[in-house]
Amino acid sequence: MGLKDKIPQMTNEDIVELLSTDGMLVKRPLLIGDNKVLVGFSTTAWESINENK
Repeated sequence: MGLKDKIPQMTNEDIVELLSTDGMLVKRPLLIGDNKVLVGFSTTAWESINENK
């Protein structure tokens, strides 16, 4: 895909769109909330997101 050369010219919206359409580009789960970003999977951390609503 030549992403190494394309990414510097891409907007954040372009990158998010690309990641959302090709799951093979994501190496680990990424959860973005209003005030938190969780990288990787931890049952406890992910459940805490629901508890804080």
